[in-house]
Amino acid sequence: MLDRSTIWPYEGGEPGPFYYQRYAHPTAAAAEEALGELDGGHALLFPSGSGATTAVVLALLGPGRTVAVAGDAYFGTVVLLRRLEEWGLRVVEFDQTGPPPGGADLVWVEAPSNPLLTMPDLEAAAAHPGLVVVDATAATPIHLRPLEHGADIVVHSATKYLGGHHDVLAGVAVCRAAEHRDRIADLRARTGIVAAPDAAWLLLRGLETLELRVRRQGESAAELARRLEEHPAVERVRYPGFGGLLSFDVRGGADAARRVETSTRLVVNATSLGGTRSVLETRARWEGTRVPANLVRLSVGLEPLEELWLDLAQALEARS
Repeated sequence: MLDRSTIWPYEGGEPGPFYYQRYAHPTAAAAEEALGELDGGHALLFPSGSGATTAVVLALLGPGRTVAVAGDAYFGTVVLLRRLEEWGLRVVEFDQTGPPPGGADLVWVEAPSNPLLTMPDLEAAAAHPGLVVVDATAATPIHLRPLEHGADIVVHSATKYLGGHHDVLAGVAVCRAAEHRDRIADLRARTGIVAAPDAAWLLLRGLETLELRVRRQGESAAELARRLEEHPAVERVRYPGFGGLLSFDVRGGADAARRVETSTRLVVNATSLGGTRSVLETRARWEGTRVPANLVRLSVGLEPLEELWLDLAQALEARS
């Protein structure tokens, strides 16, 4: 049920579970219950994945504390954490395929990373004495439940696979401990980093088909990755073995990659990922030298596999 109310009557002269939307509202509560069940913890909804990241870090850390973040994590996460250095946060980057550095108060990994698709050493991360946060946006709870692998918190950009239709901006943090949930929820309410009812309602709609979508996207992505590896116009393919996200390096450099991304007819040349429509883009425009100049990220949607392959193949032929 979509309830857009911003206030609710007190019960017997006292606030009930819902009294002012900035603290909680029924539609978000329903979404949080569903998300908590999916990841096996206490879920909190936010207006974006970046909002969830901000709330987690500000609620659980303070000036002088250290975050060890995977060096190939989503660049927006690294940029955001670096901005928080202005408020006294210390940020160090590390190779998430190995153990995190000592001395960190919080370890931030991504499973898999976007767009280089590395997987973190979750066992090594869980053995670290600091808090462990796993961004599982690309994996989704269908393929990975990080709390079961020792993580303290899992975050998602729900804009991606959880929403699934390129029409909702949302984020989620799911905590193992109620104490962490309560601290983050308090900061969320005080700062107003709150998801609106319409976004929560659209997210609930997306969750109804999550498993069907993700498994179909993964089947198509695995086959496309196999075919791309055999294509002479492709230098390298990155695919973690599951999910609908992959990246590949186009032979011929940045100009060739640009021609590929602008030559597709079915696959949309756009940013983001995880929706029912396939999208691709070169990532160096956003990330600079963090990624190869000829890297193309492909988020596989629900279109017929052969139609997707024909489109990619003709775009690769157009690279020169």
